Amino acid sequence: MESGKLSIIIPARNEARGLEKILPKLLEVCGGAEIIVVDDGSTDETPQICERFGVTRLPIPESMGNGAAVKTGARFASGEILVLMDGDGQHDPVAIPDLLHKMDEGFDLVVGARSAASQANLPRLIANSIYNRFASFMVNHRVKDLTSGFRAARADRFREFLHLLPNGFSYPATSTLAFFRAGYTVAYVPVKVEQRIGNSHIRLVKDGVRFLLILFKIGTLYSPLKVFFPFSLATFLTGLCYYIYTFVTLGRFTNMSAVLFMCSVIIFLIGLVSEQITMLLYQRTSE
Repeated sequence: MESGKLSIIIPARNEARGLEKILPKLLEVCGGAEIIVVDDGSTDETPQICERFGVTRLPIPESMGNGAAVKTGARFASGEILVLMDGDGQHDPVAIPDLLHKMDEGFDLVVGARSAASQANLPRLIANSIYNRFASFMVNHRVKDLTSGFRAARADRFREFLHLLPNGFSYPATSTLAFFRAGYTVAYVPVKVEQRIGNSHIRLVKDGVRFLLILFKIGTLYSPLKVFFPFSLATFLTGLCYYIYTFVTLGRFTNMSAVLFMCSVIIFLIGLVSEQITMLLYQRTSE
């Protein structure tokens, strides 16, 4: 692939040390590509580092989040292919040709899949494993790494979903599910991830509270009915079992059974309506 058709987007917030590590490698591996560092309200030497290596810096005066920085870079980029990577030194630019070679096979999105040994710690390994299994269930395809921020995508396809992407750290999961939902092809390439430079902006306790919300969002983004139906069925079966119990022991149909049956119907209808809204959303996106 011609370098001139490639744009590399690096969201960075106080990642001067990481940029100092990866920018020389990027210039060596993809010297003819458009390299964009989206400076998400940094207060360190990020501007000076970008100037030293002659890469484009897009400043955001006040931090808006990792996803917001990616969207800013995607709107500015001129390449036909976008490569997204973190600025903390974890992602090795040497792996970019592997992503691009996979793109040449006709895929719309190629994700750099991390091995278990490349996960930052055990809690994140467990969380990412749950994400991957749940996403695989939702899309009926094996999702090897839902949350990897190292990926290559066709620019026109990626921009279709900018309005869906959150401003925070869950944009990789959202974009992956959006590509699957739209019927675009997704592939994975194994990559080695190094220890990040500096402190992570993700706080395990604070962001761990969002774990179930992200899972729920993943499900409702792709197929809400697939999420709501199991809850509806479980509620209905609970009501049915309770009705059988009260009928055998008391010989009557209780109010609790009626409430459980009604709740199961309401949950199912919420899922059905959400499914229709999601379909309309993606139809409008593809127009």
